[in-house]
Amino acid sequence: MNEQVPADLLEIVEALVPGVSVGSARLAGHGNIHHVVLLPGAAAVRIARRPSAAEALPRRTELLRVIASAGLPFAVPDPLTPVTMFGDRAAVAVSWIDGAGLPEGEGDPAKIGELLGALRELPLTAELRTALDSPGGECWADVLAQDVIPRLPAKWRDEGRRRLERALALEPIADSLVHADLGGENVHWTEDGKLVGVLDWDLAMPFDPAIDAACMAWHGWQHVRGAVDSKTYQRAQIWDAVFGVEHLVAVLNGRPLTNVDSYVAHIVAWLERDADR
Repeated sequence: MNEQVPADLLEIVEALVPGVSVGSARLAGHGNIHHVVLLPGAAAVRIARRPSAAEALPRRTELLRVIASAGLPFAVPDPLTPVTMFGDRAAVAVSWIDGAGLPEGEGDPAKIGELLGALRELPLTAELRTALDSPGGECWADVLAQDVIPRLPAKWRDEGRRRLERALALEPIADSLVHADLGGENVHWTEDGKLVGVLDWDLAMPFDPAIDAACMAWHGWQHVRGAVDSKTYQRAQIWDAVFGVEHLVAVLNGRPLTNVDSYVAHIVAWLERDADR
């Protein structure tokens, strides 16, 4: 849901993109890392919410530049301005992407397959690899095994270990460009179902493309089954079973969790919902 833009953020937008009308400006959702101010038809402005996000914004902006110039068959937000500091806040304007996300459970398997194929087949050049986050080897598995699973309720611990072991036993596969947060409002389509563009590349990494297939289960697993081969579909389900792919991608880059108890609480809620299906 979009909201009115607070005055302090609107001042940053007006300074960063002078000459662009802010009469229709809206604040997109409640981002934990950035405020995103939408200027329909013109730009989106990302404003870091905290010092760590401000520090990371130049690298994330460079990643957008590299991906936007990589030749993908859909639009990617392209930086329109340098990252600019406003006191302790960092901000950047990126190009506007038309279209909108699809409701949960809706989607065309053929179009989903085309999107996943475009990501999987894009060459991982040296420039792209340098710009991407690199997965933390098996550090992510250590985080789950040592910090997360022991905090699960007793009834889930053995099952959690089994799910993790299944993922670690997967046959190694060549890395691809993985967006790691596909689905929902991050994938924009036209009203007649054509793919327009993909937003929010902050979690992108070189990894198993089945991660993105699992993310696209937002549209329904039945649509994912029709979009990918059987091997990819099986791998996607194994990755998703490790506490939900949306939680898994938070640790794949190897960074330590900032709030383990909150992370575990979200995983337990996901496990309980999954058990009820």
